[in-house]
Amino acid sequence: MTPPADGGSSHASEPSPAERYAAAKARTKRGDLELFIQSLKFPLDDFQREACEVVADGHSVLVAAPTGAGKTIVGEYALRHAFDQGEKAFYTTPIKALSNQKFQDLRAVYGAENVGLLTGDTSINSEADIVVMTTEVLRNMIYAGSRTLDRLGVVVLDEVHYLADRFRGSVWEEVIIHLNERTSIVALSATVSNAEEFGAWLHEVRGDTRVIVSERRPVPLWPHVMMREGIFDLYSPGVDPQNPGPTPALNPEIEAITRRDRTRDSRSSFNQGRHGRNQHRSGGHRPGGGDSKPRGRRSPPRFAVVDVLDQQALLPAIVFVFSRAGCEDAVDQVRRSGLVLTDEHQRRRIADIIDERCAGIPTEDLGALQFDHWRDHLEAGIAAHHAGMIPLFKEVVEELFGAGLIKVVYATETLALGINMPARSVVLEKLVKWDGKGHKDLTAGEYTQLTGRAGRRGIDVEGHAVVVEHPGFDAAQLGRLASRRTYPLISSFQPSYNMTINLLSSLGVERSREVLEMSFAQYQADQGVVGKARRAKDLDATLAGYKDAVTCSKGNFMEYAALREKIARAQKGSAKQVKAAMREATADTLSALRRGDVVKIGGGRRAGLAVVVIPDADASAPRPTVVTDQGRIFRLALSELHHGLDIAGVVPVPKKFDSRNARSRSELAQVVVNAKPTFDLNAHKKAKRQGIADAGGLERETEALRRKMRAHPCHHCPDRESHARWAERYFRTLRDKDKIANEISRATGSIARIFDRRLAVLGDLGYVEGTGTEISVTEAGFMMRTLYSENDLVMSECLRLGVWNDLTPPALAAAVSTLLYNGRREDENRTPTIPGGPHGVLGTALNETVRVWSRVDDLQGGHHLPELNAPHWGIVGAIHAWAQGKSLAAALKGTDTAPGDMVRWCKQVIDILDQVAQVAPNEVVQGRARTAIDGMRRGVVAY
Repeated sequence: MTPPADGGSSHASEPSPAERYAAAKARTKRGDLELFIQSLKFPLDDFQREACEVVADGHSVLVAAPTGAGKTIVGEYALRHAFDQGEKAFYTTPIKALSNQKFQDLRAVYGAENVGLLTGDTSINSEADIVVMTTEVLRNMIYAGSRTLDRLGVVVLDEVHYLADRFRGSVWEEVIIHLNERTSIVALSATVSNAEEFGAWLHEVRGDTRVIVSERRPVPLWPHVMMREGIFDLYSPGVDPQNPGPTPALNPEIEAITRRDRTRDSRSSFNQGRHGRNQHRSGGHRPGGGDSKPRGRRSPPRFAVVDVLDQQALLPAIVFVFSRAGCEDAVDQVRRSGLVLTDEHQRRRIADIIDERCAGIPTEDLGALQFDHWRDHLEAGIAAHHAGMIPLFKEVVEELFGAGLIKVVYATETLALGINMPARSVVLEKLVKWDGKGHKDLTAGEYTQLTGRAGRRGIDVEGHAVVVEHPGFDAAQLGRLASRRTYPLISSFQPSYNMTINLLSSLGVERSREVLEMSFAQYQADQGVVGKARRAKDLDATLAGYKDAVTCSKGNFMEYAALREKIARAQKGSAKQVKAAMREATADTLSALRRGDVVKIGGGRRAGLAVVVIPDADASAPRPTVVTDQGRIFRLALSELHHGLDIAGVVPVPKKFDSRNARSRSELAQVVVNAKPTFDLNAHKKAKRQGIADAGGLERETEALRRKMRAHPCHHCPDRESHARWAERYFRTLRDKDKIANEISRATGSIARIFDRRLAVLGDLGYVEGTGTEISVTEAGFMMRTLYSENDLVMSECLRLGVWNDLTPPALAAAVSTLLYNGRREDENRTPTIPGGPHGVLGTALNETVRVWSRVDDLQGGHHLPELNAPHWGIVGAIHAWAQGKSLAAALKGTDTAPGDMVRWCKQVIDILDQVAQVAPNEVVQGRARTAIDGMRRGVVAY
């Protein structure tokens, strides 16, 4: 044997016995990983192997990688590893559709006996070793202290970036914080710019957690623009689309086409204007008539877009349309054009799959589901996919698309969330979407999530993201979106009433606050505090420098400057005092309003005339309900009345006026319009006069300060104004420092303060009792522990106060729906149908539900908590009919509710009714809730 070159022992580089033991142990732990890798049809990427090794070593891991990169492989190995170790494993997702899909995939691997499914309305083999579930179900199991969690080895949190969702994101943080420390977490996220920050928080709350980030797409993505002239690359030749940089050069052809059209439109507009002036002089008309506006750029027809994609071999494609109706319209338009994307053999296969999957749909429901229409589209290779479809139809579309039988799917953005439907290309019809309040531009994160579906791994060499030119299209905006591949993950965490009760009953007040301080939201706030504290320290040094600069030989210039500062504040204060007096007078006016009073709102978005229909005499936070002269209804809040309001007159309001009836509101609005000549629209504002009077007293104080300032030695300093400029900077900097100090104070413990406000509301209503650290849950409070709903407290109050005691099972289901349903824009001017009439048993209960909500909402406002969603009656009639046993067509008659929406709302109502059946203090209500569940769980809802 050749001796070592350095003359040392040949054993110097050999591992020690301890190192050999550790290596052998690691090989044993990772043995199942090698078997897992061998079972795959493709080699693992570096990030996948690294993440799987972390799992094999027993650590938690955060994997952040682009959509389609194969993150789920890590989750699947985590399940295999736990299964082989004899431990339970949970796979959680944010939506039921994704849970259902994963359930089917895992059953095919592990067998039906080893895989379970738990969603809000489905329980299959719940005690299996591998259970797929929505995250809410896991949260509920944790709060219930389920013994199932005792041998839980790992939880996979798929699409964990969903914790940024403002409606349901808090659930993710609850799960992460409360899971037993022996349970590992495998968190799978889209690529986010602050993955390290999120990973650091996970490490802090869960212990050893590794962060693995990959920004490489396994299938390269090419961005394009579809114009009427054809399809063009977005970037200029020479720009690498995988690494375009922050300001990549755009394709000059795109700009040339739009510039040419702008020039043509400009000339057309000029010529039309000149021709129009000549016509006006001669009294003639432009030959041919028509619109004199420039034509502008129009979108290519939808069938033409599909045709080009087909010619360029870019199918199959997912076309994202940000509206359900838009998806259906698109399918109809393309089909009407005569386009067929399938051959005879494919059409027969599609027909066979449809027949097999849909055999269980009741015949009487086929018409309401427009089954034949839907089937015709599918056989042509075209489909829609959105929440308005029943789950079965969506699953059939997913199956056919995955099998390569559907060539084009028009989908809403929910399809981008994890559902396994990759395509060769993704098409965006617009770069704006409706967010429930208004149209807004797509964010870089949304663009990345949507286009991430393009490029099928193992099938496509590259994926393609195509944006269709549309009115308002801006190629530069698209360039910025496509070049940014990441977006920040911002927590939306806030303690709900249910969370507050559960924390308090399990941990007590002090420990609950500590747990809330562990949230990612607080972690992000605290991280911000670090930077603010550093800024405050820098400002201290700046203040010291300014102080030195105002040294004056005549005397203490800072003392003199303080007098000038007081005078400036006093002058501002007089104006504020007028505003404060007006605000106080406005509050008095609000609480004194009576039914029929017509008020004139001085300015802001509510400006105009409105008549009071429901007064509110609460002196602290009055919020009367009014109907405007346009027929709109809202509640007046002091915070919106910056310009004050005056009583302008009075009109009669019918005794049985129904504020939820659009026709009644319209009729009352007309009464206000007709009575307008009788109103005093120039009412004097006493508050303003009083404020001016008070300001006079303040002016006298200001004059005294001026005399004192003129008597100060520094007033006669020749360098006074030079010193004064430095002093002004000093006070301005001091205000900045005070502002930062306030921000630090607000950020520190901000989540716990929301918890304290929730506790205060719960205390006012009798759900908790005690003070300080000695607060405990009352008997009423324990009912809240298993009520999981955005309006959980209103629901609990309705049960506790007996608001729903007299309702039949169908009516109970209908009442519950009002606290779940989020009205759509088209619902605003529609009069809901109330079975039994507005003054029947159900109508009375619904009105009382609104009053309960109003009281709770006012309490929330008094404790500085955000406004609660109001009960909405939009699906009362449909839910009542379905719970009565009527057909789907009969239940939906006279409504615009889509069948898929109906199924979804029914399942949510069933979920809440199940909670009501467990916790209602009245046994009769419990029984009726169970009866209602039995009546609703049938047909397409039971599928």
